[in-house]
Amino acid sequence: MRTSFLRRRSWVAAMLAVGTVGILASCSSMGPMSRMMYGQTVALSGANEVPAVTTSASGSGTVTINPDRSVTATITVTGMTATASHIHEGAAGTNGPVIVPFTKTGDSTFAAADGAKLTESQYASYKAGNLYVNVHSAKNPGGEVRAQLKAM
Repeated sequence: MRTSFLRRRSWVAAMLAVGTVGILASCSSMGPMSRMMYGQTVALSGANEVPAVTTSASGSGTVTINPDRSVTATITVTGMTATASHIHEGAAGTNGPVIVPFTKTGDSTFAAADGAKLTESQYASYKAGNLYVNVHSAKNPGGEVRAQLKAM
């Protein structure tokens, strides 16, 4: 009886090991696109602009930058008449050039264009925390609300 119990226990342990190896092997063969980064929620405010802007406007959205450098984003603002929105390259406290322009999809909404992608250098800036999203208005053409992006 004891021998039968030990054989069953060894068989169960062997099956668990085979299953674990199979799961790990299938995960590692999925490729980089299956390991996409999760979108980060952003909260845009005038206080984050450089220089800071006094405004009652605010914004929110989701920005996703994947390991293949592809970009998806949706931004919504309230309390302002938005004219443009983009991802810029620049550290917190500094301004920088537009690198991903967004398309206006509604009165107060913007989205990254299909196929938007960072260069290797821009992706390195993203990983270093040196990208930001802002939304411009006629009242504040340099940007009314802003949020710094943080690599996940």
